[in-house]
Amino acid sequence: MPTYKIKHITNYIYDAPVYDSINQILLYPVQDYFQKVIHHSLKISHKPAVDVFTDKFGNLLGIFSILSPHTQLSITSHLEVEVLPVLEPVSSKSIPELWQEYDVLASNIFYRDFLTVESNQNAEAIHRLVSELQVTQLSPFENAKLFSSYIYTHFDYRQGVTSIETEIDEIWQLKAGVCQDFAHMLLVLLRMIKIPARYVSGYICPKHHEFRGEGATHAWVEIYIPDYGWIGIDPTNNCIASDKHVRIAVGRFFKDCTPVKGIFKGNLNHKLEVSVIVENTEP
Repeated sequence: MPTYKIKHITNYIYDAPVYDSINQILLYPVQDYFQKVIHHSLKISHKPAVDVFTDKFGNLLGIFSILSPHTQLSITSHLEVEVLPVLEPVSSKSIPELWQEYDVLASNIFYRDFLTVESNQNAEAIHRLVSELQVTQLSPFENAKLFSSYIYTHFDYRQGVTSIETEIDEIWQLKAGVCQDFAHMLLVLLRMIKIPARYVSGYICPKHHEFRGEGATHAWVEIYIPDYGWIGIDPTNNCIASDKHVRIAVGRFFKDCTPVKGIFKGNLNHKLEVSVIVENTEP
């Protein structure tokens, strides 16, 4: 059971003083059977009071404001967490029965957010790809792994070609991007075959730099499996999200899981610096 110490620093530097800043943070780690939070603290410059709520997806969400003029905003999260390995789902049901369960889920309002496919100009081409990739003789979970493997193999992991605003059409055309783009693409493919899929933000914690996406926040996908629950699939590294992944937030897509976002009054010119430092204490 590996334990990780994670330091996540977000630093905004403004060219001129800004004021009336209102910010939202999703930096509170998930705590459940597979992820035990040993310690978590937040340090925010100007020491504002933080109101914490639970959002519609079950994430802890913080809101704070800094009304006085300031030229810098620094947010530092210190986290120590223990993560358990995840076992892959096993079912005694037949393959047709497993697929039929997803037909039932399609009418369940709870999963609607995670089944909705965003409109895009390449829907026909993406549907053709899904038809080519899907193997109905395999379980939905095995198909999800096939889709992840396709993205890992056919999309280039390349920094600097996309941004957090990049839409699925551009990702499809580029066939390149970083973790949030790979996750975005996998969400679309899975939802097209009626598998509920949600976006996950967090951290990846390799021991020997064997994974892509370290040194920053990471993103992957969770799919819902009846009688099992949610299980993570990381298309950036083509693996199951297990005890090397630390979960922070879930949502329909990236915008539901943005670690820090806000508004302010003043000059728009600013610089953003983000760093994530992971100490892996696994023996």
